[in-house]
Amino acid sequence: MEPLRLGVIGTGSVVREIYHYLYFHSEYSRSVSVEAICDSNAESLKEFSRRWKVPSDRCFSGYEEMLAARAAGKFALDAVAVNTPDSMHAAPSIAALEAGLDVIVPKPTAERVEEVHRITETAGRTGRFFGVDFHKREDPVVKEARARVAGGVYGSFQSATFHMLDRLMVADPNHEPRFFSSPDFAERNSPVTFLTSHMADAFMYITRLKPVEVRATGYRQKLPSLRPIAVNGYDLVDTTVVFEGGASCHIITGWALPNTADCLTVQSGRLVFSDGMLDLWDNHYGFRETTASRIENRNVSFRTFEEDGMVGGYGMDCPGKIIRNILRFRTGEIDVEELRALRSPFMTGFYTTLVCECATASLEAGRAYDNGAVVGAPVDAHDFLAQRIGTAAAKEYLPGH
Repeated sequence: MEPLRLGVIGTGSVVREIYHYLYFHSEYSRSVSVEAICDSNAESLKEFSRRWKVPSDRCFSGYEEMLAARAAGKFALDAVAVNTPDSMHAAPSIAALEAGLDVIVPKPTAERVEEVHRITETAGRTGRFFGVDFHKREDPVVKEARARVAGGVYGSFQSATFHMLDRLMVADPNHEPRFFSSPDFAERNSPVTFLTSHMADAFMYITRLKPVEVRATGYRQKLPSLRPIAVNGYDLVDTTVVFEGGASCHIITGWALPNTADCLTVQSGRLVFSDGMLDLWDNHYGFRETTASRIENRNVSFRTFEEDGMVGGYGMDCPGKIIRNILRFRTGEIDVEELRALRSPFMTGFYTTLVCECATASLEAGRAYDNGAVVGAPVDAHDFLAQRIGTAAAKEYLPGH
């Protein structure tokens, strides 16, 4: 099978940390050929071009130029990978779908539910494939939990608590080297879009439950105190989600753990059922290494480096399988039922964006305290959807409300 001819939109941190391994040093690399790249950051674009030998006439400052050059016959593309900041996923995805290309994006699908709705509607109307890399779905812990819960091993689900906490260096623009190239990343984003999206999706993937009400409490205490560059953003957000049938989940995310924490990201999950309990990750994962400079827990399940330079793990498997599904789709190997399942609101991340956008709306309508805490207002998910995409569409996503 010929490799998927891919245009890469955005060559920044997510490509540096994950996707360049996928494209060039994984078991999926033979399934993809990077044909063109674009990025508004000239240095990032130049570095990717130099390192991976992408010709200069296939390097562009924007996706519009890249799609126009492809339309003019300067090179061929089958699909694009949209690796822009979360708030910029929708426009290039829709433009590529309209141009007859298939699309893969990293989580979250988009920042707003109306954008996810437009993207998925466009994919259906144009008959193109659209996939989202929620890589925790390929985490062996999540996959096993999903299967066990579906088998009814633990009885009825009742309540859960998930944590995902990053070291301060992730959000601190004063840290050297800077984790994200943009010094205002943590001001333009929040733990909700960056981390809650992971945990909300993992929870819903395991339980198959839809959200009905969201309320968030946020804390702006550590980030505004940073010097010399302060950040007007949230350190920590506790999002409480009520799901259909009365089930509930607390999702606590943040990026202000001291940099002495023994891993970049501390994560855990506890799910309580009528007849049992699940503990996921137990705060640590992979293996612990001790060197002269640090003690570090490494998540080798997410990204595993082999002696020959190949990289495996679920960080490669989720986007890699989407690439192979695009190839299968293009050769007619995906039947109608499988395609319908792959286009479902769960799989395309619609409910995940709904939880995150409702959490943001909850904070915006909340009560702020002098100590930097913000106690959000409850947000009804169906009413929120009805305001954004109309009552009829809201009932399709959340029937019975």
